[in-house]
Amino acid sequence: MSKLHLIGALSAVILLFISLSSHAIPVTGQGTWESTLQGRDLDGNAATFEAYYDTTLNITWLADANAAGTSMIWADANAWAAALDVNGVTGWRLPTNTPLNGSSYNMTLSTNGTTDWATATTTTDGSDGGWRNGSGNPVSEMGHMFYVTLGNLGLCEPTLAWCTLQSGYGLSNTADFLNVQSDGYWSGSELDSSSAWNFRFANGFQFNPPKSTNLFAWAVRSGDVSAVPVPAAIWFFGSGLLGLVGIARRKKAG
Repeated sequence: MSKLHLIGALSAVILLFISLSSHAIPVTGQGTWESTLQGRDLDGNAATFEAYYDTTLNITWLADANAAGTSMIWADANAWAAALDVNGVTGWRLPTNTPLNGSSYNMTLSTNGTTDWATATTTTDGSDGGWRNGSGNPVSEMGHMFYVTLGNLGLCEPTLAWCTLQSGYGLSNTADFLNVQSDGYWSGSELDSSSAWNFRFANGFQFNPPKSTNLFAWAVRSGDVSAVPVPAAIWFFGSGLLGLVGIARRKKAG
């Protein structure tokens, strides 16, 4: 069997272990989420958070992991994220993953994050887990979310070379995120002209389906969103009030 046929066969098997949506809950003490995710208010209602700043990756995750409400092909997912406007906050994109070696993806199956294709290990203290380059830096944003921030277990037992099912694998922890789908999410990173990277939160598997596949999209934004943007109309209204106050004070002084 050729490598491509083997990958296709394994991908088909992976799909058998997937449900379409998650019913996981925040799990205290699992992963690093309680110390590395900071809630961000984007609508002026401090009682709820619309996004979470990831202090490790220096990106902001949209709180609703299915804000698009539907699955879509890769090009449409990228376009949706790029056009997203959350109460004046723009500049969103899809999560990315870059090659472990910094130049080209290694498509050999691995169960411990030593190649770019398949599953990785779960963190022990936040300094390991997921896919990391030679300097120990995370290179898969969704992989880091699954294995480190949320501390979930991947489909494959990481101590074994071939993919043997690991007890307790799956999306057991979603922290405070909403609507995290167990089915696949598009990465913004492509492998070639016909396929792009995908991450499945049902089992922690990272691989490359055709771009014509319908998958979900989770929007992220580089850097931090630390304040609610003030809409232009409100700014002008406020400026007008300040102007009127100034006029009234001058008249009173005169």
